[in-house]
Amino acid sequence: MNHPTTLTKNQTTLISLGVHAFTASGIVLAMLAAVAAYRLDWQAFFAWLGIALFVDGVDGPLARRFAVERNLPTISGAALDFVVDYVTYVFLPAFALATGGFAADWVALALAGIIVFTSALYFADTRMKMKNNAFRGFPAVWNGVVFLFFVFRPSVEVIVGVTVLLAILTFLPIAFVHPVRVERWRPLTLAVTLAWFLFAGIALATRLDPPHAVGLGLLATSLYLASVAAIQQLAERLGWERRAR
Repeated sequence: MNHPTTLTKNQTTLISLGVHAFTASGIVLAMLAAVAAYRLDWQAFFAWLGIALFVDGVDGPLARRFAVERNLPTISGAALDFVVDYVTYVFLPAFALATGGFAADWVALALAGIIVFTSALYFADTRMKMKNNAFRGFPAVWNGVVFLFFVFRPSVEVIVGVTVLLAILTFLPIAFVHPVRVERWRPLTLAVTLAWFLFAGIALATRLDPPHAVGLGLLATSLYLASVAAIQQLAERLGWERRAR
């Protein structure tokens, strides 16, 4: 009998199960965020979603590093990831928008309905990723959008306009950056992403009422992350980079 081979198989299976368990822990964090939202504790709500965002950022590289899909094909990591992502990126932020006191009940519920409906269609779109690993259309990162609503507390007109615009952009072939997997300008994008998390952490630590400079930094980094892939897409189509070379 070849015990080393059997042991290696068992080890890889256990590691793969561990990676899936790590991904699934995101739904437990979502449940804790839901409890915080029920208590209207928005600082705790976004803290739990922030931890879930960290889990989502780490589990993909882990799965690829340990070839989880090949070693444990009976569990779909992609399906598991979609379940967790829809709850943490879409459903709970929509719930927070509906109950956060931003607008009249019917307006807030309508906006939340738009978010969950358009995002469900987006999650089912097989064209979600472009060849350069950018997202095709707004990638339903409503956790970040609603977080900004809570920090800046804009007027209801701004909230309605931003929500409707992003819902429309969900279905348009406009690129949105994946901060890790898009190679073009990746060092700069990663630096901006880390800065965003730093500003967001300070905003959380100050109970969603950060100093003015932190708010400006959070807004500037958000605008960069929202627009950089579209700028790259436009530059490529117009041939600006080729002419520059």
